[in-house]
Amino acid sequence: MVQFFAGLQSILSELGATVVLPIIIFILGLVLGAKPGRAFRSGVTIGVAFVGINLVIGLMWTNLSNAAQAIVERTGAALTVVDVGWPSAAAIAFASTVGTYIIPISIAVNIIMLALNATKTLNVDVWNFWHFAFTGAMIVAATGNLPLGLAAAAVNAAIVLFLADWTAPGIQSFFGMPGLSIPHGFSAAYVPVAIPLNWVLSKIPGLKDLEADPDAIQQRLGVIGEPVILGLVIGIVLGLIAFFNPAALKDSIVKTLQTGINLSAVMLLLPRMVGILMEGLLPLSDAAREFMQKRYAGREIYVGLDSAILIGHPAAIAASLVLVPITILLAVILPGNKVLPFADLAVIPFLVCMTAPITRGNVVRIIIIGTIVIAIGFYIGTAGAELFTRAAVDAKFSMPAGATQISSICDGFNFLTFVLMAAARALSFIGVLVILAILIVVIAIYRRNAKAWEIAAGGPSE
Repeated sequence: MVQFFAGLQSILSELGATVVLPIIIFILGLVLGAKPGRAFRSGVTIGVAFVGINLVIGLMWTNLSNAAQAIVERTGAALTVVDVGWPSAAAIAFASTVGTYIIPISIAVNIIMLALNATKTLNVDVWNFWHFAFTGAMIVAATGNLPLGLAAAAVNAAIVLFLADWTAPGIQSFFGMPGLSIPHGFSAAYVPVAIPLNWVLSKIPGLKDLEADPDAIQQRLGVIGEPVILGLVIGIVLGLIAFFNPAALKDSIVKTLQTGINLSAVMLLLPRMVGILMEGLLPLSDAAREFMQKRYAGREIYVGLDSAILIGHPAAIAASLVLVPITILLAVILPGNKVLPFADLAVIPFLVCMTAPITRGNVVRIIIIGTIVIAIGFYIGTAGAELFTRAAVDAKFSMPAGATQISSICDGFNFLTFVLMAAARALSFIGVLVILAILIVVIAIYRRNAKAWEIAAGGPSE
């Protein structure tokens, strides 16, 4: 059985999300009663959309990493923990002993919670189960206790399902995505932090009445406020900070303008790719709704997907581009930080995308919340770098040349992973059980009055 799961894990890792998810969507569509042709087209369309999203994110990553490297070289900062990026973190998680079991564990948690009516989310985002495996792998690296790592990974999966349910009304209303939720182990982890921070910002004079959603920005700035032009402006500013050199003026201008146009392209293309993704998801969403109405009258089921479907919103992407130089600045000025942000700067949209509904798309608030979260994340990443590196060694990960310790913004900065790891290290199974007990109580309270929770999570205010 262990060999079977290990083999399945290896196949999934090689295929990647762009192949695995379409297959899952096709099978799920058939199970839910969709016609084979429609289910097949839906799966293929979703696969194509993810390819497009990855291409645009790759364009963003190339430009942001080049700018980041230039800025860090200018500051001369001595940062010894290398940001190896989420692909490396995922590879470490899936190659760990916890990763071998994470798919059946996560599926079992989802089925049990659905059966107990403790969640509405059917999580089909199998590829991103690696976030739960990563939590478990870090705990195994810290304690050497595999059952404890597996238990923590299972609790992580359960918490994320609850967060997906809680934020679903806001996600559906703000992004116009009926029937969907986001059980993403990285993006959802920041929701419990973003909500109280947004509440504090809503009480501050000047900020509480500031309208800074994309529509308001466009009305105030005119053509400059349009997403494609805003991306150009942000890209040029970032390019000037990174590349301006009077001694090599021509080269500086070329690199700056290229950065501006490329980030402008990101602002324009990413929402288009998400639109294609939604085109593929609609048949599945309709089939799921009909399936539940026929068999479980009155019960609602959400289809849980990757937060990649959210990052194309102008509020999320504009705030993310502004947060890139802020992140680099924080890395340099924060006392005690050792993490050099590099490979994972392109995941900042994933970090803030679920904050957009909470703030009603207020870009200024998203930037403030993102700055606070990232600042705290640097200390989490610095504190956890030794364990991150140990987990990488245990998974036989090839360390970058010259690197002694590694981390990543995703999931090295993850609040939820940090809390679970701290509880497990301090109290072993008791700590994990305490967090599970708290989750059960919270779910019970939420189920009694779910409507009261919706406004906090960005849901309908009516």
